[in-house]
Amino acid sequence: MRRTLTAVLFSTLAALAATAAAQGYPSHAVRIIVPFPPGGTTDIVARLIGAELQRAWGQPVVIENRAGAGGTIGTEVVAKAANDGYTLLMGTVGTQAINLPLYAQNNNRLPYHPLNDFTPITNVAAVPNVMVVPAALPVNNVKEFIAFARARPGGLNMASSGNGTSIHLTGELFKSLTQTYMVHLPYRGSAPALQDLIGGSTQVMFDNLPSALPHIRSGKLKALAVTSTVRSPALPDVPTMEEAAGLKGFDATAWFGLLAPAGTAREIVNKIRNDVAKALESPAVRERFATQGALPVGDTPEQFTAYIRSEIEKWTQVVKFSGARID
Repeated sequence: MRRTLTAVLFSTLAALAATAAAQGYPSHAVRIIVPFPPGGTTDIVARLIGAELQRAWGQPVVIENRAGAGGTIGTEVVAKAANDGYTLLMGTVGTQAINLPLYAQNNNRLPYHPLNDFTPITNVAAVPNVMVVPAALPVNNVKEFIAFARARPGGLNMASSGNGTSIHLTGELFKSLTQTYMVHLPYRGSAPALQDLIGGSTQVMFDNLPSALPHIRSGKLKALAVTSTVRSPALPDVPTMEEAAGLKGFDATAWFGLLAPAGTAREIVNKIRNDVAKALESPAVRERFATQGALPVGDTPEQFTAYIRSEIEKWTQVVKFSGARID
């Protein structure tokens, strides 16, 4: 009986402490770790939502870029951080869904588990990837690119923001379905990869739309197709892969969501999620997302958790089908 009463008392005190912590949250600066360099889509989304949270909370929200190893370095930092709500992750389809089967494919151990080591808070935004090539490349559509690549097996370089990212896996899926071969060159984020693509040292990239969009609009890059099943409102004249090359069902949509270390108090998780949802309902935020080609989401922790599970299943099949490996 004494043990039972002690356990009940301990549980009650823990619950009260969690509630008190949530009521005063945040009382100082909050870090959002972006596991990629500045300038990429993950960074863009994090800074947009971070600015809104800072206004709502009256506390600094610091965006910290911890790039490397396809996002695993920064993601591991959050997995091992204190679960007090002051260190969050802007996770991606790469860090939370693709890396697990990709590392297993290479008999490597991912240094974190995308669900067990985290508390999903909310999916913030979803965006299609877009197939882009340098303006000077002598191709103007996907079919022309396929013919160009087949005539030069191994002679073209495919840039990505890093091993295991959706940008990498989208390219591997394209290579598999079109029977083309390009050498994969992983970079430490989209921004440096795009610069080399614009310069012509690489010939194709399947980048997240927001980071590629300014270069498409400036004419430095040509957009050949989006990788979603429907066209993007941001690029209404750019066809889907199915429309462009008959690649039926080709769907590689990137997403970006907030996660906390496992065991973070539910009261804190709910507060963050609710404040993000309010930010995403703002007309100004929705307009800024639209100009980036991003769709605001703002689902619940339960919905986001279920979605991550489904994405792990989906990308496990893609990894096996494509034969993608960490180069």
